[in-house]
Amino acid sequence: MMVEGLDKLNRRWAAIPAAVRANVRYEMEEMAEKIVADMYRLAPHLTGDLAGSIQWTWGEAPEGSMTIGKVGGAEYGAMRITIYAGGGDEFYARFQEFGTVNMPANPFFFPVWRLNKRRVRSAVSRAVSKAIKGA
Repeated sequence: MMVEGLDKLNRRWAAIPAAVRANVRYEMEEMAEKIVADMYRLAPHLTGDLAGSIQWTWGEAPEGSMTIGKVGGAEYGAMRITIYAGGGDEFYARFQEFGTVNMPANPFFFPVWRLNKRRVRSAVSRAVSKAIKGA
């Protein structure tokens, strides 16, 4: 006995992982762009070098840069975005963020992340649900 519509169900079921990955990837990139833009606005702009060093990447940040942590990993099928600042000539990102004995803190990095962390998780969850419903 053959179940009616089984082929259609199997095709839809097989499409879910690819659709979920595509939606999650897109949403993670969109949220990373928004967070980087917000951090850029808060960063000191004396020369623009520090603000210009605020970026995101898939995987690991460049050595010596300050990271806010990682979004993704095993939780989203090994997709991981890292947002970072500083490194190289902009080694002083940490000094701006946390201050020094002689300089007060001028946080631009972690406040933006704390403000957006819950939004990122919600957006990714919505992307997963949307992909499953649309597949």
